[in-house]
Amino acid sequence: MDRSNLPTLVLLPGMDGTGELFEPFVSALNHACDIVVVTYPSDLPLNYVELQAIARQSLPTDRPFVLLGESFSGPIALTLTALHLPQQVGLVLCCTFASNPRPLFNRLSSLVNLLPIGAVPAHWFSPLLLGRFSTAALRTALSGAINQVSPSVMRERLRSVLKVDASAQLAQINLPTVYLRATDDRVVPKAVSARISQLNPQVQVIDVNAPHCLLQVAPDEAARRVIAFLRTTVPS
Repeated sequence: MDRSNLPTLVLLPGMDGTGELFEPFVSALNHACDIVVVTYPSDLPLNYVELQAIARQSLPTDRPFVLLGESFSGPIALTLTALHLPQQVGLVLCCTFASNPRPLFNRLSSLVNLLPIGAVPAHWFSPLLLGRFSTAALRTALSGAINQVSPSVMRERLRSVLKVDASAQLAQINLPTVYLRATDDRVVPKAVSARISQLNPQVQVIDVNAPHCLLQVAPDEAARRVIAFLRTTVPS
C-alpha cells in the first residue's frame, strides 16, 4: 500500500502547543502519509472551545484524515470527532484523557495563578514527563518548546484541563479508535485509559514502553503502530 492510499494524519499537540515536539515522530513516519501539524498561539490564553475552533480550521475537507490528539489535546480530538466530520476515518489518542486525569487537583484551580510558571528549567519537569527515559537532547527539546509559551497561556491551559469533561463526546464516537498508553506515564494514570475504554468499548488500547512523552521517547514504535492503524482505515 503506497502513501497515496493512506489518510492524512492531523497532529494536535500537547500543552506547549508549538507542534515542535512532534519532530521525532514525524521523522519516524518517514513520509508514509501526508501530515498536518496543528499549532496553538503561544501568546493568547485561549480555552478548549477556542483552541478547538483553531484545530478545526486545519482539518482537511477534500480527503480522508485521521486525527491524533496528544495529551492536552485529547479533549479537542474527542470533541471534533464527535461532530462526525465526513472526511474523518479514524482517531488516535496518545497519553490523554476525556476529563481531568487527576481529579484530586480540582480544588487547586484557584491556585494556578500562584504557580511559578516562566522560564522553567528542564530539571523541574523532566522527572514527570520523561522519567527514566530522560536524555539531554529530550530535555533541551522540552524546555525549548515549553519556554516559548507565555505564563498566562500555560495557566489558562492548566485551568482548562482541570475543568474539561469530554466524556459525553467520547461515548458518541463510532470511528475506529486507538489509544497509545505509556507504561511509565506519571501524568495520566492507567485508570484514565481504563475509563475511556469503559465509556467507549471500541477503543483499542496499545501499551508502549515509554513515559508521558511517548511520541518523543518511542517515535519508531509509535510510528509503526500509527501507520498500521492508518492502513486499517483504508477500504479494501
